[in-house]
Amino acid sequence: MDFNGRAALITGGKRIGAAIARALLERGVNVALTFNRSKAEADDVVRAAPPTARALALAADLTIPGDCRRVVDEAAQAFGRLDILINMASVYRAVPLEETDAALWDSVINVDLRAAFLCAQAAVPHMRRGGTGRIINFSDWVAASSRPRYRGFTPYYVAKAGVKALAETLALELAADQILVNSIAPGPVLAPPDTSDDELAAVEAATPLGRWGGEHEIVKAVEFLIQSDFVTGETIRVDGGRHVR
Repeated sequence: MDFNGRAALITGGKRIGAAIARALLERGVNVALTFNRSKAEADDVVRAAPPTARALALAADLTIPGDCRRVVDEAAQAFGRLDILINMASVYRAVPLEETDAALWDSVINVDLRAAFLCAQAAVPHMRRGGTGRIINFSDWVAASSRPRYRGFTPYYVAKAGVKALAETLALELAADQILVNSIAPGPVLAPPDTSDDELAAVEAATPLGRWGGEHEIVKAVEFLIQSDFVTGETIRVDGGRHVR
């Protein structure tokens, strides 16, 4: 798939999502971003859009099924098409198992997994009309390694493992429509703002390549999966080799 003139929806317009949006806009892709509490970050992307592409920020609560369909349809209506869906919205926090109740479970699963399915389902008719499409889900290097490594993340791990499985089954379901579906499983790419120097060093020591990757590595993976016309049902781990240790 070429880039220029295409239209994309990114769920989650903060940090790495914003970096992906900026890169696609520079390539001539019209981009809509959803936000829940990160309006400022999404608005920054819209304001900085180049004259060759349009950007749109859409408020959404992706725990609400109707919002998933609404933002897909609004993006497609605004741009007259929808070619690319990037499911990035995620809830990530550590909670001990004994404190993980049904409400917490649902709050993670509904955003990380259910919303990815509902947005993809809503995007398919628009992509079929265009004759092709790309759906890119975001998993996690730990879930993609099929081995939990950190305590306190049960709903998150299950959701991200499900995201990988979702990409595989959608790839099969949608292959005849030339809609390619893949996942990206990031590792140590961009540290949280409150990460200490000791924590940064510990991650570097645990990573075979010995460094953090940077958001640009995720951007490159996204661009590859959009451009490729023959990769589908795959999960790409962008983790500096963490999974091999």
